[in-house]
Order: sequence, then C-alpha cells, then structure tokens
Amino acid sequence: MIVDCAVYQEGHRTEGRAEDFSDALEMARAEGHSFLWLGVHEPTQEEFERISSEFGLHPLAVEDALKAHQRPKLEVYDDSLFMVLKPVLYDDAADTVTSTELMLFLGDSFVVTVRHGEGNPLAAVRRRLEQEPGILKQGPTSVLYAISDAVVDQYIDVAGQLQVDLEELETEVFSPDRTDTRDVAGQIYAFKREVLEFRRATNPLVEPMARLQSAGVPFVHDEARPFFRDVGDHLTRATESVEGLDRLLSDILSAHLAQVGVRQNDDMRKISAWAALAAVPTLIAGIYGMNFDHMPELTWTFGYPGILLIMVTIELCLYRTFKRRGWL
Repeated sequence: MIVDCAVYQEGHRTEGRAEDFSDALEMARAEGHSFLWLGVHEPTQEEFERISSEFGLHPLAVEDALKAHQRPKLEVYDDSLFMVLKPVLYDDAADTVTSTELMLFLGDSFVVTVRHGEGNPLAAVRRRLEQEPGILKQGPTSVLYAISDAVVDQYIDVAGQLQVDLEELETEVFSPDRTDTRDVAGQIYAFKREVLEFRRATNPLVEPMARLQSAGVPFVHDEARPFFRDVGDHLTRATESVEGLDRLLSDILSAHLAQVGVRQNDDMRKISAWAALAAVPTLIAGIYGMNFDHMPELTWTFGYPGILLIMVTIELCLYRTFKRRGWL
C-alpha cells in the first residue's frame, strides 16, 4: 500500500498524486534539484512489481524488500542503493522488545521506503524534514540520514528503558526479603532474549554505518559524511549499552546461581544436622530392640530412665554444637 508520495524541490514539498508516481519521478528528474519520496507499507508482490519496474530496482533487493526478515545491511547496485534498518520498540508493560523492518532504495532523484510492521518513525521523520528545507534540499541523502538518525535515537531510548528495568530486576533478585526464587532464572533468561533481539538490530548496523561515513558510496553526497559520523557515534553508544546489558545479565545470572548453590548447601547442612539428631536415639533404641537375653542394664531398676537421659544428653550436646556452627 502506498502511504505517501511527494516531489521535493529545493527542500519544499510539491504535492503529487500517489498513483501517478511515474509522472512524479519524471517531473523530479526534469526539474533538477528535486527528488521523489515514495513511502510504501507492506506491499504485495503485484503492487511492488510496478514500483520496481518504474524505478529500475534490482531484483535481489526487491526480493529482500518483499520477504523482509533481513539483517541490517547496505548494498550497492548499478542504479540504486539498498539499505535495511530494524527499528525497535520496547513494551514496558509486557517487558518485550519488538523489531520491525525498514528498507530504503536510493537512486537518481528518488528514494523509496518500504515499511514492515508498526512503530516505524517514517511519518515523524517526514514531518520533521519538511520543516527543515535546508536539510531536505540535499536530496535523497537527507532522507537516508534522517531515517537512520531517528532509528538510532530509538535504540538509545530503548537501551535506557532496558537499563531501568534491569536495575529493578537486579534489586528484585537480590532482595533479602525474597523467599521464592523458582522463577528468577526464567526472568533473567527472558530478559536476555529481549536483549538478544535488540542486538540483532544494532550490531549488524555498525558496518553499513561505517561505509556511509567513508567516501565513494554511490548516491550519497560526500558532504553528508559528518552527519553519518554523528549517527555512527550514537550507534556506538547504543551497541555499548546493549553489550553492557548483556554482560550485566550474565553476571546477575551467575550470582543468582551461586546464591542458589549457597542456599542449597545451607539446606543440606540443616538436613544433615537433623538426620544426625534423629540417628542417635534410633541407634540406641535399635540396639535395645534386638531382644538379646544378656544386655547391659536390662535388670537394673533405673535402666530405662537412664537410657532416656543419655539420649537427651547426647541430643542436647549435638544440638548446641550444630547451632553454634550455624547448621541449625
């Protein structure tokens, strides 16, 4: 579905009909210092065939744009530049990171954006660019820069939200008042899955962004290199935050497992101590229950209370010993 189609001349929008993008492209190329920005949302193969034919898009790039599920990348073809971005959103209520996909085709006087999923920043980017004609008049490069900048800024925002939630998880895991630890490991692993989803969006983008900062990339003005360098710096901050989150989660998991091991050792000591306390009277009673005729104190009047007193004395001594050593 075509969402928006417009020709921009000297940084200002000239309205054009979405269904006539072929005429709009001819007009943009004829007028000079103009370009067409066509926005498409989850197109079908039939819908995109006309677009790809009109703009001369490479079949491999068209296939990637239709199928989606691509890693962030930058590919250069004869007549166009193809870039894949993965915007991310964090649902704080559900504690989940969701990624969508955004493809850009840059060529001679045109930029085509293909959006999959919800939550992409294209509408806001277009509105912001239309209010800054000084940037927009740089052509399709300005659109590539603005979209990349918006996506990376989202990364930084999501990283900040994840950091807050991670601190809350850390406090909860190591709270002295927490007694039920059965689902802690599951919580940590679930959080690591969300961080992994985040890393799949940020880490592969480092290499394409580095290429955009270098000279000689077709359809990208050399004057835009400092702007992409700024985006690259922000991306580095985001990737470092993601790596820090992942390391901290691993440390929390290791500390939790060590904590569980210590608690299990404490429980085993307590069980062993109580077993030892139960073994003493069981052993003595078992000996006297073997029904032999000749046994000590069988004919002594105070034999029964004496054996009970010995049992109690041994039990008290063992109890005090275990208590002093912290086993009980």
